[in-house]
Amino acid sequence: MRVVVSEFMSLDGVVQAPGGADEDTSGGFRHGGWSMRYFDPEVMGPVIGEFAERCEALLQGRRTYQVSSAAWPERGGDPFADWINQAQKYVVSDTLTDEDLTWKPTTIIRGAELADKVAALRAKPGGDIYVYGSLSVVRSLLAAELIDELVLMIEPITLGGGKTLFPADGRARGFELLSAKTAATGVQVCRYRPVR
Repeated sequence: MRVVVSEFMSLDGVVQAPGGADEDTSGGFRHGGWSMRYFDPEVMGPVIGEFAERCEALLQGRRTYQVSSAAWPERGGDPFADWINQAQKYVVSDTLTDEDLTWKPTTIIRGAELADKVAALRAKPGGDIYVYGSLSVVRSLLAAELIDELVLMIEPITLGGGKTLFPADGRARGFELLSAKTAATGVQVCRYRPVR
C-alpha cells in the first residue's frame, strides 16, 4: 500500500481550513473556506475521483475525522461520496474512544503508534491510503518518510498566515515533480514523489 496525501494550498503555503468558515479557526484564522471559489471540476474533479478509484483506506487526524464524519454520511450518489463512506478509515487520536466512532468502519491509531502502524500498512498489498487535511498527521508522516505521493493544489491566493504543511524542523526534503496541470481557475495541480 502507498500513502497518498492531497492538500489545497495557498501561494504562501497555508493549508488551514480550505473548505469552510468554521472548519479550523485556531490561531485566530479568519479565512476559512478560501479554497472553494477556485475549485475547477474539469481539472480538479478527476484528481479527486482518482483517489476513490486508487485508494483502499482513509487516514485522518482527529479534527479532520470529526469534520468529515459530520459531513460525508449525509452525502451519496457520486463515486467519491460512496467510496469515502464505505472505505476503511483510520483516525489518529489519543482522546477518541470506540464509542466516539460514528463513521464506520473506523479504527483508532494512537499518536505514539502512528509511524509503526502506517509502516505496517505500507508493507501490505492493496490500494493506496489516502490522507487529506490532517496537518499534524501529515507532518509526522513526512518526518518519518512514510509518504509516497503528495498532490498539492496550489491556489492563486495568499492568506497572510495560518497553518502550513511542512515540518519546521530545519531538514531539507527533495521532491520529484511527476505531473502538473493548470486549472481554468489558476490552480496548479502538482503531483510530487519524495526523493529519498
